[in-house]
Amino acid sequence: MSPARGEGPFAYVEADPVAAALDRADHLRGDMRALADAWAGARLIAVDAEGLALAGADGRLFDLDPGRVDFDPERALFLGLDAAGRAWFALDAGVADVDAPQRRDLRAAAANWPAPEAAAFAQARALLHWRRRHRHCGACGGALAFSRGGWLGRCAACALDHYPRTDPAVIVAVGDGDRLLLGRQAAWPARRWSVIAGFVEPGESLEQTVAREVHEETGVRVRACRYLASQPWPFPSALMLGFIAEAEPGCQARASDELEDARWFERTEIEAALAAEARGTPDEGPFLLPSRISIAHWLVRQWLAARVD
Repeated sequence: MSPARGEGPFAYVEADPVAAALDRADHLRGDMRALADAWAGARLIAVDAEGLALAGADGRLFDLDPGRVDFDPERALFLGLDAAGRAWFALDAGVADVDAPQRRDLRAAAANWPAPEAAAFAQARALLHWRRRHRHCGACGGALAFSRGGWLGRCAACALDHYPRTDPAVIVAVGDGDRLLLGRQAAWPARRWSVIAGFVEPGESLEQTVAREVHEETGVRVRACRYLASQPWPFPSALMLGFIAEAEPGCQARASDELEDARWFERTEIEAALAAEARGTPDEGPFLLPSRISIAHWLVRQWLAARVD
């Protein structure tokens, strides 16, 4: 099964991940007094049930005053500390009860917000989605009580602990000499193509997942692959693990039930699409690439720069 792909939240593959991310400060999660004290000067990210963040008139993160919202350890999700030592929290926009000028989608925020804010939004979106979908114990159905800054749900009936989950998925640029394998889904904009992706199944290594997903979706056999980089994918809770791979010679591409089409693109076509994009006229290229903020786009450019040994 393939995750939606091609429009990533932000590309850590091209930035310093430490500089972009908050210090998650695990040692503070269990200290309710410290979290309560940090609330007064904290930066708050309010996200609604659709995954949209409250934003100001300028489209930037809405500056929500912590004084307008009471600190509630059951509802306030501690995200971490920024470089200045300021605490960041996420909360449900319904709890905030604030009429913000705008609401921002994560993809739009990733393209326009500073990297630390976009990264915090992605973290908040994924964590709040988990909280909304895991209100009851999966083992006995009992209600969960949340603690440790929102990162632990404990069943009131059987005392089983529940933690946020992340689903690993591979995304891979498959080459065959001077050709790159791309697929497209029917729901995508016209002429949009991207690299192949899919979720890891139980009992698989990442390399096995690459080989299985590529073959299932396109009929192409992979004979070698190597890991390059990863990208958080909070739509709602995946981690994209980027690979570059080499196909067995002579493989014909064909579409599966998950793809509308799959085919090989010549290196010259990839270069032409990138050149049109660089000119600011992507529609003049032979096809449309994935968003520049996605790991999919980065993998395409990595394939152009080097091929698997």
